[in-house]
Amino acid sequence: MVRAAVQTGPRRIEVREFPRPVIGPDDGLLRVEANGICGSDVEIYRGHMGMNPNPFIPGHEPMGIIEELGDRAAERWGVQVGDRVALEVIVPCRACEDCLLGRYQACRFRKYGHGVTGIEVSPSLWGGFAEYLYISPNSVLHKIDKTLPAEIAAMYNPLGAGVRWAVDLGEVGLGDTLVVLGAGQRGLAAVIAAKSVGAGNVIITGLAADAHKLAVAEELGADHVLVVDGEDGQDVVEAVADITGGRMADVALDLTPMAAGPVMDAFRSVRHGGRVVLAGLKGNRELPIATDVIINRGLTVKGAFGVDASANRRAIALLESGRFPLEKLHTHTFGLDDVGLAIETLAGETDDKSAIHVSVHPSFA
Repeated sequence: MVRAAVQTGPRRIEVREFPRPVIGPDDGLLRVEANGICGSDVEIYRGHMGMNPNPFIPGHEPMGIIEELGDRAAERWGVQVGDRVALEVIVPCRACEDCLLGRYQACRFRKYGHGVTGIEVSPSLWGGFAEYLYISPNSVLHKIDKTLPAEIAAMYNPLGAGVRWAVDLGEVGLGDTLVVLGAGQRGLAAVIAAKSVGAGNVIITGLAADAHKLAVAEELGADHVLVVDGEDGQDVVEAVADITGGRMADVALDLTPMAAGPVMDAFRSVRHGGRVVLAGLKGNRELPIATDVIINRGLTVKGAFGVDASANRRAIALLESGRFPLEKLHTHTFGLDDVGLAIETLAGETDDKSAIHVSVHPSFA
């Protein structure tokens, strides 16, 4: 039997046992070492967005060791038993037009996803908050160096978000100025990704309560940090104008959850012809958008959905390179019996407000 943390409703998680899956020639079984927690986990836990109406095993950033593997699966993925791999949340059909053209995130025929599929779907173990996770024939996975500490290897997803959102969608390049709105783990990952490709000036914003995160941002290479609340809070647009001598930023990336103001700050912080990437979910609220600003300043605005295979591969290469002090990001490790507490800790709902990167390790006691 396999122990797993099951979400049955908003803020309701219970540990259950499931039969260990029987593995055939085309699938596999992952022994989960660690699963990172992100802001979307917090909102799903609270019941604010996208929660499966049926009980499900959360955890969409799973990383671990391949315990069992079918022969055809090993050949198809180029891995073997004992390899450490990370899994993507999306399990595409791999056969439709979108999949064949490389747009598998848009696959209309996908039926499953890691960390989102209900336990009623056999063999139930689809999420990373479990001792073992089922690797389906269509899962997308990536090898990771086994010598990395598990809590560092588990950062592949947030770092992949930084790579995709800042570098791929934002097109940050050599000498560019980037404004990162939000100092969570993905904001810090965007700092790393931008600096890794030679960004000249990285500005990151946060609240007074984010002082510890902003300090880490500077250690990771951020050139300027802005505290935007409180009596001494800085106006983002004015600060960017002052830092850049009025030129403004080339790219702005909004990562703030549930907040409307940073969207306009992003639009007004970039130069004419600049680029804005929106990645902070706002709880499906309709926000007033000043389209005249977009038009008159010739802005390019992109929505950021998840992390694709290319970004994950480059993020893993960054993890393995040792170029950045990623150990400064990881703050908390929890076991399966404390998944709810782990999510609440990342959300800042406990007395401990120091969380940056939090992960669940099923073997942790």
